[in-house]
Amino acid sequence: MRYKYIFWDNDGVLVATESLYYQANREALARHGIALSESQFQSMSLTNGQSVLDLARQVKLDELQTAELRRWRNARYAELLATGDLVLSGVRKVLLQLHGRVGMAIVTSARREHFDIIHRRSGLRQFFDFVLTREDYTHSKPDPEPYLLALANSRQAAHDCLVIEDSPRGLAAAKAAGLDCWVTPSAETAGADFSVADCILEHIGEVVEKLGL
Repeated sequence: MRYKYIFWDNDGVLVATESLYYQANREALARHGIALSESQFQSMSLTNGQSVLDLARQVKLDELQTAELRRWRNARYAELLATGDLVLSGVRKVLLQLHGRVGMAIVTSARREHFDIIHRRSGLRQFFDFVLTREDYTHSKPDPEPYLLALANSRQAAHDCLVIEDSPRGLAAAKAAGLDCWVTPSAETAGADFSVADCILEHIGEVVEKLGL
């Protein structure tokens, strides 16, 4: 097998959480009379890596109000994440097949508190050597910093590593870090421009098939 390490995105690749994050942001902004459409969320958050809470500038919230808006959004998202098993179909089987044959890590833009809620019952942590969450780096995707840090932690060369992503911002981060990137589009990112991806997967099981395992 060509690759020695696989860096996995979390949301939209391993777990179905992007719709819940959209819901939490939509509800938070609605408290101030601001409508958030799915297309806005996809463009700002999943493509450009912007916070949709920036839309609150429309109603000129002060610093304290903006902080409270973010706190409410984060708490609401935590509530939504605690509702059940969020692991996407086929993920456990793929990770079981790869475990012990290739190094693996998760590189996510999620906050640590939310990541921990997601994986409290998922059973997926056992498959990964390390996890990088939003608190571990300064600049989030599409900046390459998260994947450059993952490279440093893995002690591997870029050409020996593969990224699995589902969003344009994640793809941009991986390519900027000099990494091969395979994309498995989620329901929220289907139809996005993934033309620079090294491979576009129809389903997560193709990871194992294309690695020749």
